[in-house]
Amino acid sequence: MGEEALEQQLISASMEEDAVEQQTATEAVEETTEKQPSEEPYPWPVIQYDVPPYRTYHFFNHFKTPSNPNNFLKGVKWSPDGSGFLTCSDDNTFCLYTLPYDESGGLADFSSSAADTDSYAASLVMSDGESVYDYCWYPYMSSSSPETCVFASTTRDHPIHLWDATTGQLRCTYRAYDAMDEITAAFSIAFNPAGTKIFAGYNKSVRIFDIHRSGRDFTQHSTLQGNKEGQSGIISSIAFCPSHSGLLATGSYSQTTAIHREDNMELLYVLHGQEGGVTHVQFSKDGNYLYTGGRKDPYILCWDIRKTVDIVYKMYRSSETTNQRIYFDIEPRGHHLGSGGQDGSVHIYNLQTGQWVSSFRAASDTVNGFSFHPFLPMAASSSGHRRFGVLDDSHEDMLLTGDENCVSVWNFSYSVSLENAVSPNSGGSNGKSELDEDLRQEP
Repeated sequence: MGEEALEQQLISASMEEDAVEQQTATEAVEETTEKQPSEEPYPWPVIQYDVPPYRTYHFFNHFKTPSNPNNFLKGVKWSPDGSGFLTCSDDNTFCLYTLPYDESGGLADFSSSAADTDSYAASLVMSDGESVYDYCWYPYMSSSSPETCVFASTTRDHPIHLWDATTGQLRCTYRAYDAMDEITAAFSIAFNPAGTKIFAGYNKSVRIFDIHRSGRDFTQHSTLQGNKEGQSGIISSIAFCPSHSGLLATGSYSQTTAIHREDNMELLYVLHGQEGGVTHVQFSKDGNYLYTGGRKDPYILCWDIRKTVDIVYKMYRSSETTNQRIYFDIEPRGHHLGSGGQDGSVHIYNLQTGQWVSSFRAASDTVNGFSFHPFLPMAASSSGHRRFGVLDDSHEDMLLTGDENCVSVWNFSYSVSLENAVSPNSGGSNGKSELDEDLRQEP
C-alpha cells in the first residue's frame, strides 16, 4: 500500500508540473499574440450622400472630333485595382485615364486649370473597328502585374477582342460563327469570377470561351429549352453572383432576366416584370438580390433570388424615352446604388429600403454611365446621347458645352467605419485630404 501511495503522489506531482507548463506556454502564446500587430480589415469609407460631391476631374475636349461632333460617351468603368477608369465613346474608341499623383503620393490637384480644358490627358487610346456593344475588365487586373492588365470588348461584325491595357495592343481574339460559317458578334460579355472564361451573349444563346485558348473554340448553350420555354431574344447583359454561389444572371431584350448555373448553364428560373428590354443586371454584394434595368423603362427592379415570385421594390430613374444603355452601380459596402438618367443627375438609393436618398447634377445631358471606385469614396460618371439633326444642319451648328458628352470624377464626403475610425467626422468638407492619405496606403 505504501508503494501505491508513493506512486500516486508522483503521478499527481507530474500532472501538476504539466499543468503549470501548459499554463506558462499559454501565457507566452497570449503575450506573443498581443505583441504582434493584428491585421485590421480595410476601413471602408462610409459615404455621406447628404453632402454634394466635389468634382475632382473633368474631361470633354478629348471627345470632340471633327468627324463626329456628337461623340457621346457610352459608359465608364473603374479598373478592379482602382488605378484608373476606362471610357467608351461613339467613335469606337476606348480611353484609359490613370489617376494622377503628386510628389507626396496623393492625388494631383488640377482645380486651378482652365475651365475649357481637360484635367489631364488619357494614358491610352484604343480604336476598335465598329460600334462597341459591351466591354469589361479582367476581374483580377492589377497595374503591378502587367500580364493581368487586360479588358475584353465586343463590337458589331467583329469577334471578341482582348486588349492590353498597358500597351494598347490587341492580345488575342475569340471568334464565334453562325450557321453560315460567318463571324457573329456578341452583344454582351463578362468574365466568370475565377477569371478563366468569357461568357458571351448572343441571340437566344450563350457561348463560353476559355481565355487561354483564343480562336474559334467555344461551348454553346441555348437559353431556350426543348419545349421552347426559357429566355428568348438577344442576351444583352450578363452578371455573376459575387458570393461564389455558382449563379449568373442574363438579361434579354425580350424584357426578361434569367438565372442560370455557371457550371452547366442550367436554367433555374426566368424573371418577368421589366417594361423594356433589359440592358443591365447586377447582383448585390451578398449575392441575395438582383437589380435589373431596361431601355425605355423608368424603373430599376430589385429581386430576391431566394424568392422570385414578386418584385421586392422599384427605384425610379428618368429613362422613359431612351433606348440607350444606362449603367448603374453599387457602392463597395453594398448599402447604396447610384444611377444616372436623362435628367442629367445621378440618383442614390438605399438598398435596404429602396428609397431615394439624394441626387446631384452630373451633366447637362443624359448620364449614361456611373461607376463607384472599388475601395475609395470616389465615383466616375459619363454623359451623352445620340442627337438627330436634319440633313441641312452643319457640324458648326452643334455647339455643345463642357457639361455635355463628358466624363467626371467625383469625390464624396465620408467617415471611416466606426470599428477602425479615429474620428467619426473625418470627412471634412469634401474628404479630399483624407482621400489623399488613403491613396498612400495599400487597401
